[in-house]
Amino acid sequence: MDALDRAIVNRLQDGFPLCERPYAAVAAELGCGEDELLARLDDLLDTRILSRFGPMYHAERLGGGLCLVAMKIPPTDFERVAALVNALPEVAHNYEREHVFNMWFVLATETPQGLGDALARIEHDTGYPTYAMPKLREFFVELKLRA
Repeated sequence: MDALDRAIVNRLQDGFPLCERPYAAVAAELGCGEDELLARLDDLLDTRILSRFGPMYHAERLGGGLCLVAMKIPPTDFERVAALVNALPEVAHNYEREHVFNMWFVLATETPQGLGDALARIEHDTGYPTYAMPKLREFFVELKLRA
C-alpha cells in the first residue's frame, strides 16, 4: 500500500458522504480523481488487503436475525470448512482462533427464523455442529484501524 491507499482506507473508515456522488466527494478530499479512487478500492479488494467494503446494517432493526457462531474444526479440515462457511452470503467476519472453538463468525439473516435455516445448512454442508450465541446485550465500540 502506498500513501494514497492508506489515506483511502483511513478516510473510508470515518464514514461515507451522503451526496449524489460520494466517491467523487471523497476523491476530492484526498486529492485524486474519482476513477482513481474506484480503481484503487477495487485493487484493495482484489488483493484482499480489504476483505469487504460496504455498509454495516443493524440486522435486527431491519427485521433480520444476528448471532455470533463458533465451531470446533480439526486443523486438517479447517480450510475446507472455512471455504464452505465463507461462501454463504449470511456469513461475515470469520476468524480462526487458537482455542477448542477455533472458528468464529457472525451470521446475519433477513429474518430471525433464517438463523436456524442457515445454521442447519452450515452443519449439513460441513458435517460439524455450530454453537450459536445470540446477542443478549449490545455494546458499541468504535474501532478504527489506521493503515
